[in-house]
Amino acid sequence: MVRLASIHQMAQLHLQTREPTGLLPTEELDLISAAAGRQLKKQHSLYTRSLVPMLAKNGISILDIDDLSTDQFGWLKEYFDQEIEPILTPMADDGTRPFPFLANDSLNLAIRLIKNSKKSDKKEHFAFIQVPKNLQRVIELPVGQGQVFVLIEDVIRHFVGSLFNGYEIREVTAFHILRDMELSIAEEDTPNLLNEVRSQLKKRERGQVIRLVAEKGMSKKTERRLEKVLPLNRRRVYRVTNPVDLAFLDYLIKRVNRPELFYHSFRSKADPDLLGPKIFDQISQGDILLQHPYDDFAPVLNLIKQAANDPQTMAIKMTLYRVSKDSPIVAALAQAANAGKQVTVLLEVKARFDEQNNVFWAEALEKQGVHVIYGLLNLKVHSKMTLIVRRQADGIHRYIHVGTGNYNEVTARMYTDLSLFSADDDLADDLSQIFNYLTGYSRPEHLKRAFISPNGIADRLIELIDAEALAAESQKNSGIWMKANSLNDTRIIDHLVRAGKSGVPIHLLIRGIETLRPGIKGETNNIKVHSIVGRFLEHSRIYRFANAGDPLTFISSADLMPRNLYRRVELMVPILQKDCKDKVAEIFETMWADTINMWKMRSDGSYVRHSKKKRRVDSQALFVDHDYVSDRFAEKFIGDN
Repeated sequence: MVRLASIHQMAQLHLQTREPTGLLPTEELDLISAAAGRQLKKQHSLYTRSLVPMLAKNGISILDIDDLSTDQFGWLKEYFDQEIEPILTPMADDGTRPFPFLANDSLNLAIRLIKNSKKSDKKEHFAFIQVPKNLQRVIELPVGQGQVFVLIEDVIRHFVGSLFNGYEIREVTAFHILRDMELSIAEEDTPNLLNEVRSQLKKRERGQVIRLVAEKGMSKKTERRLEKVLPLNRRRVYRVTNPVDLAFLDYLIKRVNRPELFYHSFRSKADPDLLGPKIFDQISQGDILLQHPYDDFAPVLNLIKQAANDPQTMAIKMTLYRVSKDSPIVAALAQAANAGKQVTVLLEVKARFDEQNNVFWAEALEKQGVHVIYGLLNLKVHSKMTLIVRRQADGIHRYIHVGTGNYNEVTARMYTDLSLFSADDDLADDLSQIFNYLTGYSRPEHLKRAFISPNGIADRLIELIDAEALAAESQKNSGIWMKANSLNDTRIIDHLVRAGKSGVPIHLLIRGIETLRPGIKGETNNIKVHSIVGRFLEHSRIYRFANAGDPLTFISSADLMPRNLYRRVELMVPILQKDCKDKVAEIFETMWADTINMWKMRSDGSYVRHSKKKRRVDSQALFVDHDYVSDRFAEKFIGDN
């Protein structure tokens, strides 16, 4: 809906500019389409051949209508009549009633039918039904062994004839569509960014269809009709075995009554002194580093709440990118403003797919007296930082929080991220400069500790990479350890390759997009790439350098992508305190030692699971137990791999 959509737009404009891949946009689209088709085929094969049988063995059945018992069918017919049919809206597609609008990410049924008539005229007609999103996608039957489920699209398909009296149904097939959801905002020409975002959100809902996933049984007639009216390129049509949209599994999981099949619950660790009014005293005594979700996110919430309630607090400055729908942080900020504190929030209204939520909160905060900045011209503000100014008995003190993840207590339970609490004066000075830049016209100059993008983070990382290369060439201790969601910036990659050639051992933990191929003899044989995919989504960013035996350690909101390094405001800060630096090192080494969730990238760009023959190490399970591999164990394991 976003990245492919952007390439699709370039192709439509007939741009002949070659991408970093060396390909034209049209050539990239063809390759992506083929790869997406293979991926969909594999997903549906795993669902049909593996997941459904495994669920059935555990008493959880997903059945076709034809497989139901008489009692089950009778109950389902009554359920359809009372709960489903009254909500459905059949939409004809003919000369008087044009093709209906089908929403993005919607599941639909295409119906081909003819009128029951003795006349020889057997003209075919088309109609469509959009499966309502406010109906349960998965229906549990109250009768049967174990838990028995059916999918709503199969139920509608079976009983659809009752919606077309006087017609013979010839075909009912399901399909799912995705639209181009890229938000196009001409920021230079808009006097009011908030209104422009609101306007573009309405237009986006009618973006061009860029993918259609249909059942294998869909007729060519129906497919051609959809290609014409949507309109849609045939290369963007994919055929799969039913069900066409596997997102229903998310709903199914929530209905399963088998606790033993789920991850065991765990309790996040939290220092009691970080959960009450003593949090400022604790930060004053030294930096604090937390790893979420293993360390509770509650101290972050508590910091904002305490600042809001504390009569000594003079000002709160904060950046927000993605917040929850019932955000306690937003509530605390509003409370602080009502109490007369100076509250400034940069709330990024261009945060993709959170625009509507952020527009709502921006307006709500303004009504409470918060000074709200919507973003910067042509830049997204993706940094996660808070600056709190307090007047204490001995003068003004500042407290900061910097994170690798969003101020969102919901995703903080599922994403791994790092939080740094500090009262360091130099770092507080830097954040003051950065906030002045975000709210006014002053560009930050001569930052003492922090680095920001555009450009600043990339330039600093390249300096550090090159320094490791020089160290290796001088036979000094060298090494680079990087953890990020993505790596595809060609500048960073070029310097990493040169450092690797100089003899620097480079360990990259990149969960997602990664375009540097490791292990190529004479080129990247000193570079190793792992990806951790487990219970929690790996989201923290760590950049660490040997620095001739005195490691330099940074955390950041930025991934190693051009959009983060050159088109967003991101923040990278050093970890200065020894215990915090050691903790970051242990976190990285424990993840590198993982053999359960870890995938290794090969020189051809493919991934293989790690062999578990030597050791079984689940880094996320260790962190859940608040444990780490020992330094000696980690070093030996890294040497083995």
